[in-house]
Amino acid sequence: MTATAGTRPGQRPAVPPPGRRPRLALAGSGLALLLAVLAGVWVGALPLPPGAVVATLLDRLLGPLGMHVPGGLSGTEEAVLLQLRLPRVLLAALVGAGLAISGAAYQGVFRNPLADPYLLGAAAGAGMGATLVIAYSPVQSVGPVGIVPLAAFVGALLGVGCALALGTVAGGSHSPTLLLAGIAVAAFLSAVQTLVQQQNTDDLREIYGWLLGQLGKAQWDGVLVVLPYLGVSCVVLLLCARALDVLAVGDDEASSLGVHPGRLRLLVILAASLATASAVAVSGLIGFVGLVVPHIARRFVGGANARVLPVSLLVGGAFLVLADVVARVVLAPAELPIGVVTAFIGAPFFAGLLWVGARRR
Repeated sequence: MTATAGTRPGQRPAVPPPGRRPRLALAGSGLALLLAVLAGVWVGALPLPPGAVVATLLDRLLGPLGMHVPGGLSGTEEAVLLQLRLPRVLLAALVGAGLAISGAAYQGVFRNPLADPYLLGAAAGAGMGATLVIAYSPVQSVGPVGIVPLAAFVGALLGVGCALALGTVAGGSHSPTLLLAGIAVAAFLSAVQTLVQQQNTDDLREIYGWLLGQLGKAQWDGVLVVLPYLGVSCVVLLLCARALDVLAVGDDEASSLGVHPGRLRLLVILAASLATASAVAVSGLIGFVGLVVPHIARRFVGGANARVLPVSLLVGGAFLVLADVVARVVLAPAELPIGVVTAFIGAPFFAGLLWVGARRR
């Protein structure tokens, strides 16, 4: 037997205990998300003392139990933390987590490493919906929900629904057919959006502001509205992760193991699309999160979806929170659109991943 590099002949190579590395990666991802959230609430145009921030948050959490934590923020600083910065950071974490796990699920179900959450027309549908209401709607809200997020949510689901219907009519649930259907639907919806923009040039600034991604208007209402949809979608995707690993061996083999490929694909696509629609409804179109983050996760835990999806969930939340911090401070007091920041970070990073992968072949 040939000796492994770094070991003596006859000596067994050191192998980490089974399952230890994925558990460490999951714990590290959770810690990264926690640190990113703390950095998000500390850093800003008005820097907040880290110790006082933690004391204030603990006091709010433990106050109903009759426990008071001294050393918190002053009145103005506490208002900035609780009413402005904390809902924005939590919304960024939710959106990043939703886009990342959706991207990982799409890549798993389509067996395509270049798949992202906007693959089946969610981005084009959301953009068309938001553009239409910005240009033509006489009202600003429907009940507690803003009209633009509502239209973007409906438009994203409409785009995915049209792609699924077209793909089913054209050839069933096979991945190539669905991908082509998504491209066709996205092209049509983007054409409608462009036409509306040309007819309403006075609204272009607001339309492009939404299309480039924004979290500056985040409030607790947005967090509470999007949380149930993202929560249910993410739970469904996590429960389907092991079945996606079975599906990777082929439809016939998966069927023999008790997995129904068509139903599984439809369930995963619907759950990932719901998460994507919920995310873009409150944040606009933020690119590269769902494309890059799953590749980062695979670097640490391998290709098994049962490991990639939960790590992507946590890393995606941390990634978007940190990107939002950069968007807030790099041109302070002005802000960059967060979609621009994720593109500046994500595009070179993804190019680097491709280069490293090519060097390893």
